[in-house]
Amino acid sequence: MNYLNMDEEKVLPVIIELNTLLADYHMYYQKLRNFHWNILGKNFFDLHEKFEELYTDARVKIDEIAERILTLRYHPVSNYSEYLKMSNIDECTSVLEDSEMVTEILKAHRTLISQMSKVIEKAETIKDEGTIDLIGAYIRELEKSSWMLDAWNKTKSEKLNEPVSA
Repeated sequence: MNYLNMDEEKVLPVIIELNTLLADYHMYYQKLRNFHWNILGKNFFDLHEKFEELYTDARVKIDEIAERILTLRYHPVSNYSEYLKMSNIDECTSVLEDSEMVTEILKAHRTLISQMSKVIEKAETIKDEGTIDLIGAYIRELEKSSWMLDAWNKTKSEKLNEPVSA
């Protein structure tokens, strides 16, 4: 029974993009764990805690993405060998300065947001409101986390754009 009222063949492009997002999130999660374990220096306490907060959130999203794929009546990709092949996020060294780690996380955020946009684009073509709603919320949350990490990584001399009025 098709309880979603969606043509299963038309759902396939959404599934492909969701599985790629799932692979990206697994690689992002492991990058965060890597940095959480290997952070050194004066910013240890702040970043150790922040990386844990981010990987805890990523773990929840990994489960939700896999469950969305299951809801759409497909099995999610679930092997690390496949994630390594599919992901747009690369592994990186553990030996980085704190600001380099934050820059790597911001780079991963850009990649995740780009992949999320692809998921939404495919979901819009079949009016898959459940996927659109789920991923839209992820984009909003990731943009906020990116803003905060970017602010942390700036120097005091760097400024935001001036206020604009109509």
